[in-house]
Amino acid sequence: MQEVKFDDKEIVTALRRALADRVGAERYDLWFASSAQFRISPERVVVAVASTFLQDWLRNNFRGQIEEAARETVGPSVSVVFEIDAYASAQAAARRTQRETAPSVTRGPTTQTAAPQDQGAAKAQFTSIAQAFLGSESGGAKSDSAAPTSTAPRKPTMPRRLHRFDDFVVGSSNRLAYASALGCTERLGGISPLVLHGPTGVGKTHLLEAIVDTARRAHPEIETALISAEQFTTAFLEALNGTGLPSFRRKFRGLHLLAVDDLQFLAGKKATLVELVHTLDALQRDGKQIIFTADRPPAELAFLGPELRNRLLGGLVVGLEPPDMQTRVGIAGRMAARLGLELPHDVRDFVAARFTNHARELSGALKRLLAASRAYERRVDLPLAQQTLADLMHQQQKTVRLADIDKAVRDVFGLEMEALQSPRKGKEVSHPRMLAMWLARKYTRAALSEIGRFFGGRSHSTVISAQKKVDVWMARGEPLPTPTGDCRFEEALRRVEQALTG
Repeated sequence: MQEVKFDDKEIVTALRRALADRVGAERYDLWFASSAQFRISPERVVVAVASTFLQDWLRNNFRGQIEEAARETVGPSVSVVFEIDAYASAQAAARRTQRETAPSVTRGPTTQTAAPQDQGAAKAQFTSIAQAFLGSESGGAKSDSAAPTSTAPRKPTMPRRLHRFDDFVVGSSNRLAYASALGCTERLGGISPLVLHGPTGVGKTHLLEAIVDTARRAHPEIETALISAEQFTTAFLEALNGTGLPSFRRKFRGLHLLAVDDLQFLAGKKATLVELVHTLDALQRDGKQIIFTADRPPAELAFLGPELRNRLLGGLVVGLEPPDMQTRVGIAGRMAARLGLELPHDVRDFVAARFTNHARELSGALKRLLAASRAYERRVDLPLAQQTLADLMHQQQKTVRLADIDKAVRDVFGLEMEALQSPRKGKEVSHPRMLAMWLARKYTRAALSEIGRFFGGRSHSTVISAQKKVDVWMARGEPLPTPTGDCRFEEALRRVEQALTG
C-alpha cells in the first residue's frame, strides 16, 4: 500500500468526497461538513468530534459508510477510530457560554431571556433534529413495483408520496420538458417514448414521478411501473436465475405505463439492453406509454446500441438545463415552505445566488438553515445564513489546480494516467489535452509556460494555439471523442467542469 502522509490534505479531501458519495450530499453537509474532522495515518482514520453524543451518533449511524470510504481512499486494512477533539469541544463550550450569558434572544414578537440547556435537553434537541432529517431520507428510494421484496417481516410503512406537477417550479431551463411531460398524461401512449435528459438535480426524476402519479390518480385501474434502470436489471437477472422469464415478461410487457429512471446505468449490461428493446417494442405495438430519463441525450449514449438508441430517437427527446436565478428563487421558496422554514426574501435570494448547480444543493442549504434555526432557537436571517452556510460556499469555491484539471479531463474522456503528458498526437488524446490547457487558462493563474510544462513540456505558444482551437470548437459546437462515443462540445465541457467544481 502506498504510504500516506499524516494529515495529508489531499487524502482527507478524497475521503470526504467518498463519504459524501455514500451518505448523500445532504446528510454529509448536515453531519460531517463542519461537525467532524479527519486525521489520517496509513494504519487508521480518526474521526474527531466535539461531543460524546455526536461521537456515539456518528459511530452508530455512519460507521459502515466511513469504513468503506476509508478503505477506498487510504487502504484496505485501515481502521476507523472515533475520538473527542478537545479543541473543538472547548470551542463548542465557549459558544454555549456565550449564548447562555447573552441578555436576550428574539423569538417572534416577544423577547425571552436565554436559559442554559442541560445536557439532557441538548441531547433531546439534537435527536429531534437528527430524526427530522435522517428520517425524511429513509423513504427516498424510488417506487418500484418490480423490485425484489424481502421475505423477512417488516413494520408496515406508508409509501412515499411521489412528486407532482404542482410541486415543480417552471422556468426557461425546463419549460419544454414540463410541457412535454404534462402533455404525456393527457393521452397516454400519444407521446411515446418520451426521453428526458440533463445533468443531475435539474428535475428529470421529478417530472418522471409526476407523470406516473397523475396517471395513477386519473386511471387507477391501469398497470404502471416506476423503476430505475438498475432495478430493472436486478429484476431481469433474478428472472434469469430462478423466478422465471415468462413471469417477468408478462409483468413488464403487460403494463400500460413504464417509467425507467437513469438509463445511463445500463452501460455494459448487454443482455438487459436486449430485453429492454423487446419490452419497448411490445409496449409500443400496444400503444402504451414509455418514459425514460438519462444524464445525456440518446445520441450520446453509444453503449445502448443502435437498436435501442434509434427507438429512443424516434420518440420525443427533451433536455433540461440547470435552473437560472429566477427559477432557483422559486425552488428555494417552494422547498422552504415544504420544510416549514420561514425564509425572508433576502435570505432566499442569497441562497439562490450562491447555490447554482442544481436543486439538491439548494435543498441541502435550506436543511442546514433549518437545523441551525432549531439548534440556536432563533429565526433565520441573513447573518445566520452567512455563518451557517459559509463552509458549503467555500467548498463550492475551492481552488482548482492543474492536477485537478488533468484528472477531470482524463475521467471524462477515459484516458489513462499521464496520457495528457505523453507525446501522443491522435485526436483521442490531443483534443482532451487542448481542452485541459484551455481550462487551465480559465480556472488557474498558472503562467503559459507552467501550463505547457505540466502538460508534457510543451511551449507557451502551444498553449495559446490550444486556447484558440478550443474557442473555435465552442463556436462551432464541434463533437469530441469520449468512451461512449462522440459528444457535443458543450456537454463534454459541462461534464469536466462539473467534475472540477464537485
